[in-house]
Amino acid sequence: MGAGLAAASVGQGGRAALRHRRRPILLSPIPPQVSRVAGEKRARRAQSAKSRIGLAQEMTDLPIRIGLDGHPDVAAGVRRRAGWLVRGLLALALVGAAAWLGYAIAFSRGLDQRHAAAQQRLAVEAAQLDGYLSRFEYLPSLLETSPDVYRLLGTPDDRSLQQSVSLYLKSINLLAGADNLYVLNVAGDAIAAADFDQPGTPVGSNLSYRPYMRQALATGRGAFFGIGITSARAGYYLSYAVKREGRTIGVAVVKVNLDAFEREWRNRGSDMVLVDARGVTILASRDEWRLRPLTSLSVDALEEIATSKPYGSSTLAPLGWTFTETTDRGGQVVTERGAVYSVDERPLNERQWQLLLLDDETPIRRTALVIGTLSGLASIVALLAFGLLAQRRNEIRQRLASQAALQAANDRLEIRVQERTAELRAAQDELVHAGKLAVLGQMSAGMVHEINQPLAALQTASDNAVQFVDRGMIGEARGNLIRIGELVRRLGRLTGQLRVFAYKSNAPLDAVAVEHALAETLKILSARVKDGSVDVSIDLAPELHVRADQTRLEQLLCNIIANALDAVEGAADKSISIRAVREEGQCRIAIGNSGPAIATDVLQRMFEPFVTTKPAGKGLGLGLVIANHIARSFGGELRARNLETGGAEFVVLLPLAE
Repeated sequence: MGAGLAAASVGQGGRAALRHRRRPILLSPIPPQVSRVAGEKRARRAQSAKSRIGLAQEMTDLPIRIGLDGHPDVAAGVRRRAGWLVRGLLALALVGAAAWLGYAIAFSRGLDQRHAAAQQRLAVEAAQLDGYLSRFEYLPSLLETSPDVYRLLGTPDDRSLQQSVSLYLKSINLLAGADNLYVLNVAGDAIAAADFDQPGTPVGSNLSYRPYMRQALATGRGAFFGIGITSARAGYYLSYAVKREGRTIGVAVVKVNLDAFEREWRNRGSDMVLVDARGVTILASRDEWRLRPLTSLSVDALEEIATSKPYGSSTLAPLGWTFTETTDRGGQVVTERGAVYSVDERPLNERQWQLLLLDDETPIRRTALVIGTLSGLASIVALLAFGLLAQRRNEIRQRLASQAALQAANDRLEIRVQERTAELRAAQDELVHAGKLAVLGQMSAGMVHEINQPLAALQTASDNAVQFVDRGMIGEARGNLIRIGELVRRLGRLTGQLRVFAYKSNAPLDAVAVEHALAETLKILSARVKDGSVDVSIDLAPELHVRADQTRLEQLLCNIIANALDAVEGAADKSISIRAVREEGQCRIAIGNSGPAIATDVLQRMFEPFVTTKPAGKGLGLGLVIANHIARSFGGELRARNLETGGAEFVVLLPLAE
């Protein structure tokens, strides 16, 4: 072993000497005394270096000798295996935690988005259903305008009069689009109907037991959902008491078919159910859910149902649904077949109904599972990056160990290449020190480069994961904004058309300022006035007050002015004049327009239902009828005439406030 070390030392020293001889150095002659002392010192240093080198070689060869002797360090191997096992378990725990956290967050956000979308859709569906039913609330009361209806209620056995009134009801029903329209006497006998010539007509049947009949006789109006006894078709019934001199002489009933809503619900992705006050489903997107109570009905409820017969021959078998606790994001329901749905509900105004929206949570769970899987994979990538970093650190430590070995070799070379004088050894020490710094600088640059690579890979992976998640959420948000926009536009059109129908007021009459009511009306129509470039001139007498209801007066003025805006739409000179004066103890409000004159035959029937000069789809011809009805409820009247200068004028006469 000693010979080997000596040969290695000589070989390495010779190569170092050759490298140094490539750079010639000019030395001055050294005195013999200095040379002898330097030689002794070199001999002592060489002996010490040999001792250190021999000890290092023995330590290097020690593991080899132990391995060759067949005595491995069993305890160290066990510790290493235990360490790897612990690190593996920790890695699995981190991956599982990341996957679970990603799944939980994605599922929670998915439920939030589903709940928001469900509330938006419920609002749309409720507004559509409520608005659709409100369209027909004034229809029964319009029969008061027909003298034949009053004559028939006075002489219900007149066959020719029954035929005439039934034909009249049929013509109105064709325009209104209801399922049926019929008249009952106070005894509940159907004496005329729009479907008088069809099988299943109610004519000749006694419907006094129906709740809408009893409600109309008691309060003047009634509403009821049920299956027709004669037609066997489900519908929503609206009733109105027909009176003469304050005494009820009959009841007018309109039946509205809601099957179109069920058909539309079936084409949507989610299931919907409409539940009445008894908890029975009256509309459903699935046939097997219709006309079934959510829970078992009480004995009193069953007796009341047997009397009023709202559900026909339905068995009323309970659905057997189990509702869990409701949270801010809705609740959950488990059906009789074990299917789990997220459920949201919304009440329908004034109808004691509940509209339920049922969504399957499976897509949300599937998406959350994908995101959880991606989170787990991202954590695996992060752990791999950390492992690479640890490996790089180990490589750096190995390089440092190699540096230490190289330093020892340099020490040996330094001893071998010592020349004659201490100055040369000092110069060589400085050169070796400079070499150390250069190598250390190169290693530092390499270390930074190697560390930056896994860090950059980790950053890129995390950014991509965030972008994937964010991209999915933006898509959902963009779709809701588009539905919101569609909802706002749809509600705007709906409320504009049904504003009068939807408002019902029983407030007592009071003093109302005409100027204030007109100002509020023009605010509502300001967009149409501006878009149509219509010149509106106003001339009002000061301190003009009428006896009316503020909101209904605005409705009356809004109908007339809106009609005037329609009239001047195609005119070259678009102008509307509004004048209000006191005249013979009344307030006279004249609203003229520069549009075309009204035809004579139309002018004579201007305030009859469904009389209109507008194209199909523009209106039902009920605006002026309702305006006239409101004016008469105030004790006034509404008139119409053509102006000699062109155009038309509507005059509202209202009693002045005392």
